Amino acid sequence: MDILLWVLQVLAAFLYGSSGVMKTFMFDKVSHDVPSFGALPRKAWFVLGILELVCTVGLIVPAALHWWPALTIFAAIILAVESLVFIGVHVKYREVTPIIMSGVLGLLMVFVAYGRSVLAPIS
Repeated sequence: MDILLWVLQVLAAFLYGSSGVMKTFMFDKVSHDVPSFGALPRKAWFVLGILELVCTVGLIVPAALHWWPALTIFAAIILAVESLVFIGVHVKYREVTPIIMSGVLGLLMVFVAYGRSVLAPIS
């Protein structure tokens, strides 16, 4: 179970890290192609991008260093909640693929949080 959770954490860190970089540093370039980016002001997307980048670090570093591993659980919960919010935004704009992606990532983060708190905690 520990190996599966590590694989999921690294995969999620890659996906959320990519998303965070896009929202923070490439927003103007990609926002033209995605209608739902109009749902929030530019500064809000920037803050969400920074949050994703911080949580990306939180998914890996505390668990890898065995330093406050509860931060890994907290990061996963934050990303799960963010995914839930994004599902609502994508539903409003009728973007099916992002709804599915946000749902899958949100469930993945719920599983990581549960896994790291119950199934295979980092001590």
